[in-house]
Amino acid sequence: MTPEDSFLAAQRLLVIAPHADDECFGCAGTIARIKSLGGSAYVVCCSVGDLKHYDGKDGIVTAGRREEEFSRVMAFLQVDDWDILYRDTETHLRLDTLPRRDLIAKIERDGKLALDRLQPTMLAIPVSSYNQDHDAVFRAAFTAARPHVPSIKPFQRIVLGYDNTSLFWSLEREKFHPNFYVDISGFLGVKLRALSMYESQMRDAIHHSSVQNVEYIARVRGREVSVEAAEGYMAFRHVL
Repeated sequence: MTPEDSFLAAQRLLVIAPHADDECFGCAGTIARIKSLGGSAYVVCCSVGDLKHYDGKDGIVTAGRREEEFSRVMAFLQVDDWDILYRDTETHLRLDTLPRRDLIAKIERDGKLALDRLQPTMLAIPVSSYNQDHDAVFRAAFTAARPHVPSIKPFQRIVLGYDNTSLFWSLEREKFHPNFYVDISGFLGVKLRALSMYESQMRDAIHHSSVQNVEYIARVRGREVSVEAAEGYMAFRHVL
């Protein structure tokens, strides 16, 4: 086993996803690699709800379908456990309207897979973007993972911000600049298969949120570090 494999095998990864599918855009390959090595992985989806899509068909994707797709993907990726914080349409895509303190509490101590309960060794959160839900989850999760005395409160030694296909549309000062990479060359197919299971969410090839574009991004990230495919992260904290 390589030093990199040994490192990942020892991880207990928790991915915080604003919506069902965000965990796949950013972390599915990492989840698959960690699980293959004997590590553990958990996913918290913040909300599902009914939503009218901009798809030219005026179609409604229901909360039930979103949860069904999410549960299928979690089973496919063999995550150890998963949770959904909010299942009501009123909250879906309106996480920014929740008092931040309430969302922090769900992530930090009150949720089934809260940081204080699960005590992950590696935490992956969405980075700030124009998406109001992603920004709200980022702010809440970043606060929940604030430094503390480990003997008093669980302390996440690795905190990462994960990629999303929409991040190209960001203010210049908020651009995504990965500085932590996970080689997923052997797991790119798993990532793409998991993402394709979100049938209600995938778009045509020309759209940035398509399976094809995710493959292109993974291969570009791979070339940035001289491997076939990779997932890139921004390391907010890495304590050895």
